[in-house]
This record gives sequence, structure tokens and C-alpha cells, in this order.
Amino acid sequence: MTRVLVIGGGQNAEHDVSLASAAAVGAALRLGGHEVTCVTIDRDGIWRVDGRPNGGSAAESLALALPLLTRTDVVFPAVHGALGEDGALAALCALAGVRVVGSGLRAGAIGMDKWTTKLVADAVGIGTARGRLISADDIGDVEFDGEVVVKPVSAGSSHGVSLVTQEEDLLAALHEAARFDRRILVEEVVRAREIDVAVLREKGGIRWAAPPLEIHATGLFDTATKYDGSARFTVPAQLDAGEAAALKRAAIAMFDALGCDGVARMDFFLTDRGPLLNEVNTMPGLTAASQVPRMFAAAGVDYVDLVGRLVRAAG
Repeated sequence: MTRVLVIGGGQNAEHDVSLASAAAVGAALRLGGHEVTCVTIDRDGIWRVDGRPNGGSAAESLALALPLLTRTDVVFPAVHGALGEDGALAALCALAGVRVVGSGLRAGAIGMDKWTTKLVADAVGIGTARGRLISADDIGDVEFDGEVVVKPVSAGSSHGVSLVTQEEDLLAALHEAARFDRRILVEEVVRAREIDVAVLREKGGIRWAAPPLEIHATGLFDTATKYDGSARFTVPAQLDAGEAAALKRAAIAMFDALGCDGVARMDFFLTDRGPLLNEVNTMPGLTAASQVPRMFAAAGVDYVDLVGRLVRAAG
């Protein structure tokens, strides 16, 4: 029986989503016969073991939680966003010499940074939307050159993302993005089909892409749309053989270029010129209803099997 420490929550805007992922992962692992301990990181950084706070400060609570690492075989960090998905928890596990599910520090940090991810994509021949990097200190100097999407460089679940179609809305959109990151990405608007591809690295190193999923949303696929139940998904997406092959090829190329492990979700726009990478998620949503489990279910890998494979492949 594998002893798994599941970590959820986190100190960022994706806290509630991470709690849902961690709860679902823990339940599935128990169904799969694993011994599971759950830890939650509160929004203020306090670590809670089985719901009980450890200590009065973030540092004290972390110190009290660290002995759990000596009594576990694998850590499953189901924390999306900053101080989780960005490689922070993977780095902690690496320092402790404990196996961890998912990507390591380097892949997590690069994948979380939308600007750097664009540079990596360009280096391996994968297109992205044209964009520019803005510092929060320079917001007042940004000119309106037509409709754009404004987003924080490092944030998830579309927090801080705005579609700007009129000049008078640009400044407010920039300030909203700056609430989540001091670095802001201003991109051209791409109107095309939105297709996600999930890539899994199995124990032994073989990696493969699940059937792509198409997102059907009216307007911007923003935070509200992602979680209010209004978005619809088609999986497998209705694609011809060439489109499916191009998307899977691009997804695996990004997975390899970033050095990902475990599972990662690559989000694309499918245009007449082929796939354009939108962003990468190295610790995507992992409830049974999330996009990644839906894609693998379409490949015959059910949810309990998927999280079990992730634990077996932990490095």
C-alpha cells in the first residue's frame, strides 16, 4: 500500500478550486487502495493536517507539518497557481528527497509564466498569439491599438483576464491584471476553436496525449464561465485526422520542451494556420468533472485509474 500525502488549498486565487481537486484526488486514491493523508494550506499560509491548524504562523505550521514527509511515499500537490503549480511544492519535496506527482520546479515555474511559455513555444516552432509584456509600473503609458486580451503573466483559472474592445476599458483591465501579477501580458484577440490537449507521462517514461477536448463558450472563457456550469465541452473534439495529429504533436512537443512530468494540459486555438498555443497548465484541475479527467475517460482511463497512474509515475 502506497502512503500518499495530498496537499490542497494554497495562497492564491485558485484556493477553492485546489480544495476541490485535492478532495477528489484523495477520495479516488482511497478507492484505489492507497493510504491517504490530507493537508490543506490556508490562504494565509497556515498548514492544516486533517483540518487542524498547525501553529500560529505559516513558518511554524510548515515546520510542524514537515515530519509528514518522513512518513509518506509520494506527495500529490493538488495546488493550482502560485506557490503550488509554479514548482514551489515540488521544490520542497525535492529538498526533502520525497517522490512527488507532477512536474518539477523548472517545468512548473516556466509553465506558470505565460510570457516565458510563449518564448519556449516559439523556440520549438509552435505559434502563439502576438503579445507584449507590460510592467504594472508602466500601465499609464500603454496605448490602445485595437481590441486585445489582457492577462496576468502568472495566474490561473482566468483570474484577472479581460477582453478589451474599447479604449476606455483598457486602463481598468490593466489594473485588474495587476492585482494578480506585476507583469502583464497584452495579446491580440484570436477568434478560433478552443481545443485542450492533455499529455500524461507514465511510469517508465512513455508519454501520450488523450483525445482533445473542445470548449464551447460564448465570448471569453473567463473565470465565471469556467465554474458556473455554462461552458460546454465536446470530447473527443470533432477534428479531422490532420488537425488531431497536429494538436497532439504540438502538445507533446511543449510537454517535452518544458520538461513536464505527470500530467499537463495544453490549451490551443485551432486556426487556419494550425494550432496556436494559449497556455500550459502543469497541475490542471483534477476533479472527475475537470477537463483532463474527461479527456482520459474518453481514452478508456477512468478517474481512479488516472490518479493511480500519476502516483505510480511520481519522480
